[in-house]
Amino acid sequence: MALDVTPSGRTLGATARGVDLRDLDDAAVAEIRVAWLEHKVLAFPDQPLTEDDLEAFTLRFGPFGHDPFFESIDTHSHIAAIARAADETAPVFAESWHTDWSFQVHPPDGTCLFARIVPPVGGDTLYLNQQAALEAMPADLRARIDGKIAIHSARTAYSPDGMYGDSDADEVRAMRIVISDEAYDTHNHPLVRIHAETGAETLYSTLGYIIGIEGMDDDDAVALLTDVYGWQTRDEFQYRHHWEPNMLVMWDNRVVLHKATGGYDGHERLLHRTTIGYNAAMAVH
Repeated sequence: MALDVTPSGRTLGATARGVDLRDLDDAAVAEIRVAWLEHKVLAFPDQPLTEDDLEAFTLRFGPFGHDPFFESIDTHSHIAAIARAADETAPVFAESWHTDWSFQVHPPDGTCLFARIVPPVGGDTLYLNQQAALEAMPADLRARIDGKIAIHSARTAYSPDGMYGDSDADEVRAMRIVISDEAYDTHNHPLVRIHAETGAETLYSTLGYIIGIEGMDDDDAVALLTDVYGWQTRDEFQYRHHWEPNMLVMWDNRVVLHKATGGYDGHERLLHRTTIGYNAAMAVH
């Protein structure tokens, strides 16, 4: 294998060629992991993967994560379909900045998406480098977040009264979204985290899943999170990814925010998603 990695030219993102993801030895996996940690978002074009191949690739980088609010596809219990029908009129799913499942005790290390049906226009995915955002953060804002512990919950999205709950019930969606009282659970994480593998400090603030900050009243917490959001989403930290059929993208969920985009009304879009769960064996920091 000769892994050929081409950086995007942004603060994150790269395209990797010269490797068949269906046939990886340990040395190839180690090389991919190094590139993944460096570039944070890694795209592999021209990979004709089956569902079995996608699951096998995921397991080379950690255990499967727990996806509490997606139903899996019928044939594979660890694959979810990120789907939108051509005639769908519901709001685009996940069209806001977030990191996957931050409300868990151990959020997943990474996420994989494999493109099965790509519309001819639109449907890009946007990514933000939160290590770069923290490194460049103004000193006064950094001082305001140091030591702060955020309270994370899925309630604003996946509870019965959340975005995809009862108020969304009349929408016809191709996505299999699970609404549950489990969404009211909370878990806390610092706004500045240490990346478990690299030891780098990174910003860990995902506005849609944070419902408060320990020791702060709601108004003060909202004001701080709003200021953080204005900084962390600046264009200089962003990478726009354009999909191709048979492309796999993996990203480091510990240091990256992402969101979907629309712009493909009248066209179908289908990506298969797996989650790389928390890997204690790799958590050296």
